[in-house]
Amino acid sequence: MNKEFVKALLILPGNVLVVIPALILWATWGTVEGAYAPDQAAPQLWRFWVALGCAALGLVLAVWTVRDFLTVGEGTPAPWAPPKRLVVRGPYRYLRNPMISGVLFMLVAESLFFGSLPLAGWLAVFFLANSIYLPLFEEKGLEKRFGADYLRYKANVPRWLPRLTPWKG
Repeated sequence: MNKEFVKALLILPGNVLVVIPALILWATWGTVEGAYAPDQAAPQLWRFWVALGCAALGLVLAVWTVRDFLTVGEGTPAPWAPPKRLVVRGPYRYLRNPMISGVLFMLVAESLFFGSLPLAGWLAVFFLANSIYLPLFEEKGLEKRFGADYLRYKANVPRWLPRLTPWKG
């Protein structure tokens, strides 16, 4: 397996989806607004099923997009080993940031499963940080690396809310 990919996997989603949520749960466990043991949430069955659906959707998006980055883009999701080619297939035909969307769905799942408002707060912080970082830094870098191809893609595919039909550019 690609060393850069493993490094990216451990550092990026590992921290966002595991380390930071674990610290939040540890710090807030048993508080009024913190997490509750999953068995205490059992009567909230709807929450479990919505969390499961969000986790499944997020995982599918994340795996699909990472696979496309490795195979089509010949790179990783990490900024230190980015794709060499612009990836505009699969979920990227509907949405510019399906990988981040997948992570957001998994954070929604964690928040619902644990019934944790602080985890929901982490979800909001992560979304806000990406809403600032992506247009100011990542998109500028993509414009420099891929030029007119990326500008045309960016003009036709939305950042967060998916198109109803796939972009065929």
